[in-house]
Amino acid sequence: MSELTLSTRPELRRPVLVAAFRGWNDGGQGASLAGGYLAKQWGAARFGEIDPEGFFDFHTTRPHVSLVDGLTRRLDWPDNGFFHASVPGADRDAILLLGIEPGLRWRTFTRLVLELAQDFGVELLVTFGSLLADVPHTRQAPVTGAATDAAIVAEMGLEPSRYEGPTGIVGVVHDACRESGLPSVSLWAAVPHYVSLAPSPRAALALCQRLGDVLGTTIDTAELEEASERYSEQVSEAVASDEETAAYVAELEERAEILDDDQEIPSGESLAAELTRFLRDRERGNGGPEASGPSEQP
Repeated sequence: MSELTLSTRPELRRPVLVAAFRGWNDGGQGASLAGGYLAKQWGAARFGEIDPEGFFDFHTTRPHVSLVDGLTRRLDWPDNGFFHASVPGADRDAILLLGIEPGLRWRTFTRLVLELAQDFGVELLVTFGSLLADVPHTRQAPVTGAATDAAIVAEMGLEPSRYEGPTGIVGVVHDACRESGLPSVSLWAAVPHYVSLAPSPRAALALCQRLGDVLGTTIDTAELEEASERYSEQVSEAVASDEETAAYVAELEERAEILDDDQEIPSGESLAAELTRFLRDRERGNGGPEASGPSEQP
């Protein structure tokens, strides 16, 4: 029995497959927010899923129990589902893969995704990702891109990613696309590290807008734009309550003004060094011990 099951088989026109995973690839939930927004905006319908049994350690990614109508208990397993929808303003359809980064058997998981893509004649695979970086919340989220064809990155006006280091399921999927000859694009939006726990509609907005560029159409992002404005206002209020953080954000804004077009989003190492400096200066100002910054990679 296949670990990939389809409940229906939709007829699709020149489909593009867009994938967004919660987990390591989803700083500030920017990627999963963008994927969920597209599903809602396009009225996507579920037609398949990958069985979680062989791809998750349930000690690490546990199923959730919830109450239905306050009485019936329902068990929800880690999910990776496929949805289909028409792309407004384009003569093509979309397959959305929305779910959670698997913890086990990545190569097998990726093979299932590419088998489905081949089966439905997918012409392009696009993944969403969001990473923590030293960028201010007051500006549009920068987007970097990588592709199997460098011309796509140049054509879309994306800042090419030069990241080297650990990767997630997104990197594995794109490597498989390269080997199989399926064109693919990886879009990554930057999220301010100082509000990493808050969902970032600004990152989701940037990803959806860039996807529109890739597909040659305009995606209705009105709801994300409104949410981004509220997000910026709320973060600004929180930042203003702390002088040191406010000064740091002001420094990021000044830096953003003078960044050259060719400068890439800072790597995880530069982010860690910057945070170490910031925290050390702050602790010294308070008369406390020196602090160590995080070592998390984007």
